[in-house]
Amino acid sequence: MIGAIDIGGTKIAVAAVAREGRVLCSEACPTEPERGFDDAFRRMADMLGRCIGRSGEPLEGIGVGCTGPVDPLGGRVGEVPFLPGWEGGELAGRLSDAFQVEAALENDADAHALAEYAWGAGRGSRRFVMVTVGTGIGGAMILDGELYRGADGIHPEFGHHVIDPAGPVCPCGVRGCWESLASGPALAAGFLARNPDRPPMTAKAICEAADAGDPAAREAVDAAADYLGLGLANLVNIFAPDRIVLGGGLMRSGHLFWDRARAVLESHVRLVPPGTTHLVHAGLGGDAGLCGAACVWLHRTGANQPATTAARAIRRR
Repeated sequence: MIGAIDIGGTKIAVAAVAREGRVLCSEACPTEPERGFDDAFRRMADMLGRCIGRSGEPLEGIGVGCTGPVDPLGGRVGEVPFLPGWEGGELAGRLSDAFQVEAALENDADAHALAEYAWGAGRGSRRFVMVTVGTGIGGAMILDGELYRGADGIHPEFGHHVIDPAGPVCPCGVRGCWESLASGPALAAGFLARNPDRPPMTAKAICEAADAGDPAAREAVDAAADYLGLGLANLVNIFAPDRIVLGGGLMRSGHLFWDRARAVLESHVRLVPPGTTHLVHAGLGGDAGLCGAACVWLHRTGANQPATTAARAIRRR
């Protein structure tokens, strides 16, 4: 059994995950980053300890997927806008000491990509790009089975390529990043800017309203879908991957974005031949982050050889 920790801007989820990808048991709590890194670490360790106890299986290792920039080989949190004050927090080393097993850390988009490549919609692809759209926008690439790393092991920040230099200020400090235009918070901000007479709404509430036929919500979703399609078109033009898998919290309402984003993508890709890149939905559902965290450890230790029959889906016991 592998301990899995998925750290997002709003939620920390922890689980015990079987080697073939089943989530045996899980817990979650709000991230509440203002309480500090030490407090968050204690909550992670407590939840993981309870999951290990309930699973009844021996712990082999621990994998962590964390939002934003991280130092994967050093096992530390980077400068993450959503986690103020956490920079330099040592996750892997402290977890290893606490549980007496090896622990490994990756950016959460890298973690999600590893899981989709092993057990989900990325299987069989040689040039695979994962895009997660939620509190932020993350991305990862896997080339011939290897996770792509930039210079000095840096994680590429797909969400911070600039779509509109006159656009809103991103949490990273730059104007018009893809994340500032097509993420969940960007959808909420765009809705409020267009409808100042209405109370603020979360991205989830806006998607629900759009589904119910609210024209203002539909307009905000369409604007975010346009920007989503532009960013995807840039990835296709730059990398020409076999497959782009689209996941993340906002994509749980992906049916609202899909057709419009795909149309924008296709209209902005002229030189990469049609059909070169397939845009597909992520396949692992709500447990993708936890399964990704487990895959971090499997990949880092070279143990990422999932059983074929078990790899067809991620299922809770």
